[in-house]
Amino acid sequence: MARTSDRNGAMAELLPIMAAVFAGFLLIGLALPVLPLHLHRGLGFGPFAVGLVTGSQFVASLLSRIGAGNYADRRGGKRAVVVGLIAAALAGFIYLGSLALLGRPLASAAALFVRRAVLGAAESFIITGGAAWGLALAGGQNSGKVIAWVGTAMFAALALGAPIGSALYAAGGFAAIALATIVLPLATLLAALPMRGIRLAGSAARQSWTSVAQAVWLPGVGAAFSSLGYGAILSFGALLFAERGWQPVWLPFTAYAASLIAARLCFGHLPDRFGGARVAAIFVAVEAAGLVLIWLAPGPVLAAIGAGLTGLGYSLVYPGLGAEAVSHLPPGSRGLAMGLYTAFLDVALGFGSPALGLIAASAGLQFVFFAVAAAALPDFSIALVLRAKARATSPGTKRAAAG
Repeated sequence: MARTSDRNGAMAELLPIMAAVFAGFLLIGLALPVLPLHLHRGLGFGPFAVGLVTGSQFVASLLSRIGAGNYADRRGGKRAVVVGLIAAALAGFIYLGSLALLGRPLASAAALFVRRAVLGAAESFIITGGAAWGLALAGGQNSGKVIAWVGTAMFAALALGAPIGSALYAAGGFAAIALATIVLPLATLLAALPMRGIRLAGSAARQSWTSVAQAVWLPGVGAAFSSLGYGAILSFGALLFAERGWQPVWLPFTAYAASLIAARLCFGHLPDRFGGARVAAIFVAVEAAGLVLIWLAPGPVLAAIGAGLTGLGYSLVYPGLGAEAVSHLPPGSRGLAMGLYTAFLDVALGFGSPALGLIAASAGLQFVFFAVAAAALPDFSIALVLRAKARATSPGTKRAAAG
């Protein structure tokens, strides 16, 4: 009874961790719609410079994943989140510095480039530290729920950050965005410091980087394939609606995000109860069905339903495969595992989105959604392979073989 009570208390402690992750990613979402406008209208730069500055965050996030995971394993997930929040506040001060250089557009853009890179590293520490912190509190038996809930906070923050950032920009210009990205992480830091953190003992078992990578790579590849659907809706959903004259153009992403968040909050426990690979295999089929529906949709209603089905499917594919990635690793290596696992999402969105853009240019926007639905086929196979491995290494299977 005491063990059950402790587990329930640990799961309750996920809520403030989710709040910290939410705040950390909200400040990222604030600048998503307004930074390109500031670079183009305020500083006079073209699309290449806009892409260079915004892309620096992705590169920094990818390069810092392993370091963030190692830090979370050595010093604890809470400290990793704290480091990320401090770095995010520093990025806000760099934002303010860029405004002092408006008379020198090149120097101002260079400051924004550095700021995006710092924010990319901050994002790595916040999301990786949050996941490691939650896993330490809730235990490995709740890994699927931890990954699902922490990821939900991230998606909700990005979805809400864009309209809030647009409103701030309209009210106070880019200075309002800069001030918000200073105040928000510092306020979150003050709230996070009193929270309970768990630091593993120095003698806690850890595995080498290569051993962790070997355990993570197959679930990570599956997560990359399944993340292409998210990238397609994020990058091309509004464009498809605009091209066809469907309104409102934000409906696909809203339907996707609402479905994903609701599903994770209601069904985030399923990977822990039935096995991550088994749940991933079922829900990747749901995701593919949603993408096919968008491809075939004659109007906005069916396209929105397809986007909702896509969000429902992806909602448990990513945490299901993530649970498989950490299930056979000691607690002292789970931070590194989550850092490596999340890096596959970076690669999928960073390189997959431009590839989908080439498909859209040659075959049309609607065909993009058929292409990402086809990408679910190898993902389904990966989930089946992982399920077979999990069954082969389960204690019951071993006992039966010995008998």
